[in-house]
Amino acid sequence: MSRTLPTIVGAQFCCTSLWFAGNAVAPELAARFQLPAGFVASLTSAVQLGFISGTLLFALLALADRFSPSRVFFVSALAAATANLGVHLSGLGAEGLLACRFLTGFFLAGIYPVGMKIAADYYQEGLGRSLGWLVGALVLGTAFPHLLRSVTGHLPWYYVTGATSALAVLGGVALLLLVPDGPFRRPGQRPQLTVFLAGFRQPQFRAAALGYFGHMWELYAFWAFVPVVLAAFQARHPAAALPVPLLSFGIIGGGSLACVGAGLLARRLGPARVATTALALSGACCVASGLVLGGGSVVGLVAFLAFWGLVVVADSPMFSTLVARHAPAESRGAALTIVNCLGFALTIGSVQLTGWLAPRLPPQLLLLPLAIGPALGLWALWRGSRVAG
Repeated sequence: MSRTLPTIVGAQFCCTSLWFAGNAVAPELAARFQLPAGFVASLTSAVQLGFISGTLLFALLALADRFSPSRVFFVSALAAATANLGVHLSGLGAEGLLACRFLTGFFLAGIYPVGMKIAADYYQEGLGRSLGWLVGALVLGTAFPHLLRSVTGHLPWYYVTGATSALAVLGGVALLLLVPDGPFRRPGQRPQLTVFLAGFRQPQFRAAALGYFGHMWELYAFWAFVPVVLAAFQARHPAAALPVPLLSFGIIGGGSLACVGAGLLARRLGPARVATTALALSGACCVASGLVLGGGSVVGLVAFLAFWGLVVVADSPMFSTLVARHAPAESRGAALTIVNCLGFALTIGSVQLTGWLAPRLPPQLLLLPLAIGPALGLWALWRGSRVAG
């Protein structure tokens, strides 16, 4: 048991490094395929759409409930690593590039929610703390390709995709060999195409899910456009000489510390209170972004984005904890997966909207529409607390 959580966390970090591998080398990919700079929105949405499709299929077939979650994780890691390497194929066009990113996202559906399922099968007490570490690993893994691009700036772009695929294989093998099925696992016997809907009939589950959806509207659009915002500031202030990849890693990756801290804080305050506070703070950052991003201070910009990077994801493990806690035990894997599926479906809308607005709005107003998500999420949590009370 002592090695279980570190292994799950390490495997999650290694495998989720695939998520933004394409974004980290987006300028190089855009040049290779003669694509516009705004192609980053399509690149991100392809992964998200793949993840949505994968989570929907995984949930409908209840794969993580019917079969060993560790084996599902392992097979998914190998498949996602292979799809990630597909961008190296010669003669690949823009459609092929998007297909490779789609398949990478599809198999990530067997990694992120399945990793949470494995943690829930081991840790019923202190699940918030465990998921804090787990989502922190996701955040760090998501940011890691930006760090790779920063330190390998003098090397060809495919070193980033090759390294992230190797990490994913390592993570899948480690989980398979070191983490057997958990003591609280209740295997399902057959696909139950509507069993995951049972949780939505419960007010507490529904409130947690809706809060998570509001959080997701903001999260991935913020992550995807952090480099864009930094690059826009650099274009307006050439003397600033911002190291955009390194700053992007720090702003996104710093959220891993917030996830761990939120998990520890939840032991004292409870996951619902921590989630609500973080969501309110990130919503306030959305509203304030119009003022801060239009300023001329490098320190002010970086400090603001760093703080936003902390609070924008601190609620994620708390919402996952609440969803897992209130989901039926026999369909917990399917419930976690379908909530992930619906949440990531929303990210396509927010990412595409932000990408569409990018050439039409002043850069300082670009992230303002993300406030819609936290506002609706807070409303759902408030309403759910009234029903529960």
